[in-house]
Amino acid sequence: MGFLHLFIVNKSGGLILHRPLGPAAPRIGTNEMLRIGSTFHSLHAIAAEASPVKLPGNKNSFGADDGIEQIEGGGMILKCLQTRTGIKFVITAEPGTPDLDALLREIYVLYTDCALKDPFYELEMPIRCELFTNAVDHLIERVEMGGLKSR
Repeated sequence: MGFLHLFIVNKSGGLILHRPLGPAAPRIGTNEMLRIGSTFHSLHAIAAEASPVKLPGNKNSFGADDGIEQIEGGGMILKCLQTRTGIKFVITAEPGTPDLDALLREIYVLYTDCALKDPFYELEMPIRCELFTNAVDHLIERVEMGGLKSR
């Protein structure tokens, strides 16, 4: 079990936050991080348009708009939570890492509590809020120590 990276992508496809979450996380350069964020945003949009299946609770009446929720590869799992405002919270982890959905929801709560309430933060811009990054670090430590429990 181990978390690798956290990406937060705005509704335009711009990467607004990237954080390696553990020692097993591969080193990624700045250009590659930006490329990963915009590429995932594009693939997410294409998957939403190409999907012929209307998922339950879908707000789009003529097709799927949920896009990619999970990708499993040889050595990692990618999990995505898209908010109603279009921001995507993407986490990569080693196979077998539990509670990725709950973790993404908790990170979204931290984003709303810390970053959005920061008077100097502008929507759609990179997140430079120390309170948010410290809260994410603390959440990851708490999950690695004993699982995700309510605060």
